[in-house]
Amino acid sequence: MTVRLIRTAMLAGAALLALAAGQGALAADKVKVGVFPVSSALPYFVAVERGYFKEQGIDAEMVKLMGAPPIVQGMLTGDLDAGANLVTVDGMNANTKKEGLVYYMSLYGQNKFAKMEQFVVKTGMQAASVKDIKAASAAPKKIMSAPGAGNMAMARAVLGAVGMKEGADYTLTELAMNLHADAMKAGTFDFGYTLEPNATVMNSMGAAKTVEAGVVSKYIIGREEAYAYMAGGAITGKFMKERPEVAKRFSVAWRKALKDIEQDPTTRELLKGNTFTPPELAMTIPLPRMLMIDQLSVQDKKDFQKVIDFTIQSGVIKDPVETAKYLVVLDKKASS
Repeated sequence: MTVRLIRTAMLAGAALLALAAGQGALAADKVKVGVFPVSSALPYFVAVERGYFKEQGIDAEMVKLMGAPPIVQGMLTGDLDAGANLVTVDGMNANTKKEGLVYYMSLYGQNKFAKMEQFVVKTGMQAASVKDIKAASAAPKKIMSAPGAGNMAMARAVLGAVGMKEGADYTLTELAMNLHADAMKAGTFDFGYTLEPNATVMNSMGAAKTVEAGVVSKYIIGREEAYAYMAGGAITGKFMKERPEVAKRFSVAWRKALKDIEQDPTTRELLKGNTFTPPELAMTIPLPRMLMIDQLSVQDKKDFQKVIDFTIQSGVIKDPVETAKYLVVLDKKASS
């Protein structure tokens, strides 16, 4: 064989190797994830930045959406396979309209210790608890709420628990999360039912002050120390059924991300630039308690069902929902 033929053969071999490598790179399974860019979306960014999706052969594609309704819609149309932080009331409500649409592989618990939802009051008005809202100013109070049926329902429920009636005592306006701080700073609303990181942002800039946090645990579940599981990492039934091995690997990566968040405070750095969290608050902002489904206690599951039952009784969800049906462990309690 001549030198020229040897060189040609070597080049051909190199080309084949490059092609094979390219095919290997293309082998990663695409998973489209709806992400509401608040602090509870942290698991997604940890799994991406620390390579947990990649090591499981998953190409995760973020679809940034403002709240639960568009995430549910994306799941319904098949444009999303998963949701990083889907509000559970919205997810369970979706299952009453299309059986098996949404399943949760993890849940995020919140209360006055693991702060997420809270009522805030605008600067210049006084209120030490939700009970004080009724007497804080002339009726009706103008109150804004985080978006989505679940958040609106919880805001109404807590206000109702202290004897306030919509229309007579207050008006409630659904408002996109990215508008909360400016709206309170401008004095457009007297009070707000908001989520982290917005509550911390408003407190730090002097636009509003927290009245009370962990209100779902206190007023709906009836125990301040209980965790209200109001959001979680969700996947579609279609994804779980049609690509079970991919869903399992996705769950493995998610578990590793949650473990890191629990044990490694530096994960909070990923809130910067990825969520509404201001960089200077990333290391101190409250986070919910994030657990995979097999890490929930029996009491946790009962408390979760109680919250969903309340939304059924209040008419937000029209039909009964057995929440246990939609809580799944896909990765066989993987710990690696």
